[in-house]
Amino acid sequence: MTSFGKCPFSPSSLTATAGAGTSSSDWWPELVNLNILHQHNPKANPLSEEFSYAESFAQLNYQALKADLAALMTDSQDWWPADWGHYGGLFIRMAWHSAGTYRIGDGRGGASTGNQRFSPLNSWPDNDNLDKARRLLWPIKQKYGNKISWADLFILTGNVALESMGFKTFGFAGGRVDIWEPELDINWGNETVWLGDERYSGNRELDAPLAAVQMGLIYVNPEGPNGNPNPGASGIDVRETFARMAMDDAETVALVAGGHTFGKCHGAGSKELIGPAPEGAPLEEMGLGWKNQLGSGKGADTNTSGIEGAWKPNPTRWDMGYFDMLFGYEWELVKSPADAWQWRAKNVKEEHLIPDAHMPGLKHAPIMTTADLSLRFAPFYEPISRYYHQNPDAFADAFARAWFKLTHRDLGPRSNYLGPEAPAEILIWQDPIPPADLPLLDSSAIDEIKQLIRNSGFTVSELVETAWASASTFRGSDKRGGANGARLRLEPQCNWAVNQPQKLKAVLGRLSEIQSAFNSNRSKGGLLSLADLIVLAGGVGVELAAAAAGFQLTVPFSPGRNDASQAETDVASFAALEPQADGFRNYEKITTGKMAEHLLVDRAQLLGLSAPEMTVLVAGLRVLGVSNSAGHGVFTERVGSLSNDFFVNLLDMQIVWAPSPEHAGSYEGRDRSSGFKRFSASRVDLLFGSNSQLRAIAEIYAQSDGAQRFVLDFCSAWTKVMNLDRFDLPA
Repeated sequence: MTSFGKCPFSPSSLTATAGAGTSSSDWWPELVNLNILHQHNPKANPLSEEFSYAESFAQLNYQALKADLAALMTDSQDWWPADWGHYGGLFIRMAWHSAGTYRIGDGRGGASTGNQRFSPLNSWPDNDNLDKARRLLWPIKQKYGNKISWADLFILTGNVALESMGFKTFGFAGGRVDIWEPELDINWGNETVWLGDERYSGNRELDAPLAAVQMGLIYVNPEGPNGNPNPGASGIDVRETFARMAMDDAETVALVAGGHTFGKCHGAGSKELIGPAPEGAPLEEMGLGWKNQLGSGKGADTNTSGIEGAWKPNPTRWDMGYFDMLFGYEWELVKSPADAWQWRAKNVKEEHLIPDAHMPGLKHAPIMTTADLSLRFAPFYEPISRYYHQNPDAFADAFARAWFKLTHRDLGPRSNYLGPEAPAEILIWQDPIPPADLPLLDSSAIDEIKQLIRNSGFTVSELVETAWASASTFRGSDKRGGANGARLRLEPQCNWAVNQPQKLKAVLGRLSEIQSAFNSNRSKGGLLSLADLIVLAGGVGVELAAAAAGFQLTVPFSPGRNDASQAETDVASFAALEPQADGFRNYEKITTGKMAEHLLVDRAQLLGLSAPEMTVLVAGLRVLGVSNSAGHGVFTERVGSLSNDFFVNLLDMQIVWAPSPEHAGSYEGRDRSSGFKRFSASRVDLLFGSNSQLRAIAEIYAQSDGAQRFVLDFCSAWTKVMNLDRFDLPA
């Protein structure tokens, strides 16, 4: 495929310019981007901070909106005519590409923010001409205003498109809230040229957390790996990519076959006639891109993927035609008018010839992409495809469920679902937790439990580290993880190396004894869940540590969590949440050297933390003895006291830091005069003294008047993390 030029918002771009004669890597070798912690400033949002999308959505005339969307499907516009007079295929692609950027590695991407409106996604080659779909939707968005977000509208429109062509969907849930600027935290790849694929190592091992095979693609290259039309090799790419997007083999086959039941590919002519993407288009294009100089530039002259044709007869109707064609014909490799590899059915029967989408009287043979043929020729897909072909009801159900999962995977728990069509069925990928429908613990019960914890002989570090291990699994990207459910005691989390399994199981065992004792002696009122107890115990640890530092503190606690079971936990899915590094606990599963500080900031962003919140949490956890790296960063002689010693000693000019001669990636802090070793540190620890922005924050807390501020700010940040998954609490 041809290059589309430089990628906007390339990860390699710097926000400052190096001096003449120096490379950015020489001049700024350890760039740590703290901007990702402060993106989406409320000042960029045109809606007031008091605006509640859930309240606004509740005022939506949902059925009227669906009726308007259904009417839009066949309201073909001259400026962008619909294929066969129906926009269904275009809108399915819009919804699919909105959701399909999700990846399980870090939970980022997906449909929940409406980010398809912004660079770089609005200019990805794989999103070519989806700008037209969004413009077709504008009159409806304008009519319903803030009662429907763009993010919700994209997905609902895809559902209505399916329904308008005879398919019964599994349901729809609203609740996606728009952003107003591009996300800075998502690593789409290191390539600086569209359709580059510098993301593999070894035997075609795709870099984590990426899922797509090339820069600017949602999934795979439809022509085959690097344009090589080999269905077997393409199947390997398809399998890896869809797995990284949370889909198993059966779901993958259902999605590909179901989605390609509708619409067509567009590759009418030379790519050289296509203008720049929206972000590079002239001002007068008003945010549209890919202006096509071939003929009319639209309709029969449309060029999108470069592949040309439809998969099956009746492209605006749900039926079994896709599998009928896939297995009913042999396929020959040909080039499209845009010079793209594709496959054409041989010796096609008259009844299977497909009328042209725009030119009356003209008919075409069905086509398949190389990726499509992997469903027939890849050994892991072929049996599934044949089963679906022979069992239409099973295929319809599988596609409905897979489509719902695709479009709702990053919306979070079912408690976030809005609208009348949210399905009642509980699905394992929703990470279900039984509702906490018993009365909440009252203040006297909470005080009683706290006293039991104080009397049980726990150390401060045991209480704090266990609560952190439970709550800090949360990812704001897809709203998974967190303390609710107490999955810390279940597979796979109970055996994650970062959680020090033997130590963890001992602590959880003692906490379970407290839980049983309390619940067995309660004649009325709410019962104590282990999920609540873990968080409450962590708060007790913080209170004890504050008292040891001379401050009386009450850590806020909100009861209402419940415990999930192992049967309610998808072990394979939760495995993706295991931290490869957790700078808050000074942990690296595999020593990554210079990347440790970058991974800390990345994790802080997933937790929704600001730079000051990240700073106080790292410092507080260290002085409380939380460090998996042989005590690195515990810059205090009074472990267990919530003091500002971490900052005071880190910034002490009487301590000189140097790389450890014994342990790569570690550092020793020695007394400047005597040479006596005072402390050891990781790269993460020293970041707060070496990075100018973080040092400025650290200085606030190291000052003579910083100790109380530190305790209060740590408590605030701690409480925030403990409640990240409490979507039932007021914002």
